[in-house]
Amino acid sequence: MKNTIQQFLREEDGVAAIEYGLLAGLIAVGIITAATTLGTDISSLFNKIATKLNGIAVN
Repeated sequence: MKNTIQQFLREEDGVAAIEYGLLAGLIAVGIITAATTLGTDISSLFNKIATKLNGIAVN
């Protein structure tokens, strides 16, 4: 029984899986943050262009 517990404590497969899961989660958060920021910037840019085009069309 003692050998089984020691072997379980030395095994690192589960630890690696958890680390990969955390890494994937952090990458996903980074991608979501970047996409949100980029989407906001692009939306702002298109709104500026639309405003200028409306000003040209009215004149």
